[in-house]
Amino acid sequence: MAGIQDFRETSEFSRHRVDQCGAYLGHKSYWKLYAIENYLRVILHSVLSVQFREDWFDTYIGKKRRQEIDRLKKDYLNTRVHTLPGRHDIYYLYLSDLNKIMSASRHLFEKVIEDVDSWIVKIEGVRLPRNLVGHMNFPNREDRKRIDKLYGELSTLVQKLERKPKFTVRIP
Repeated sequence: MAGIQDFRETSEFSRHRVDQCGAYLGHKSYWKLYAIENYLRVILHSVLSVQFREDWFDTYIGKKRRQEIDRLKKDYLNTRVHTLPGRHDIYYLYLSDLNKIMSASRHLFEKVIEDVDSWIVKIEGVRLPRNLVGHMNFPNREDRKRIDKLYGELSTLVQKLERKPKFTVRIP
């Protein structure tokens, strides 16, 4: 699928081109963003639930955002045909929210992740490309490279954390 072109950049509509673009994004970018966001959720929960306390989430989420999450939860619970985002409220947060939490609690993360500030910058670097893909748009080549690079580096970080003595990976 090398050299695939966004179907919106052609003059003639083709369902086949739309399908190709969707398959390409799913195969190349979407799954990596899924992994990136969930790796971050696991890292945040693993660090904050041990170094801060189990109910860390309530401390880091403001009243307005908490109300939005509660409203979303009610929507899901009132319409039982839909799958809930996850058993912990962290699954209702966006990449930008996750990065803000890491930034606000960087003093706790630097005990586990040496270069936490560079991670905050790297994560911010894929926020807009993540939104593009999350809203079913086509990122450019440089944005796809940013996603690929962060995925690889974050995967390596998680592997290092898994091997770190006295560190337990905790799924929220």
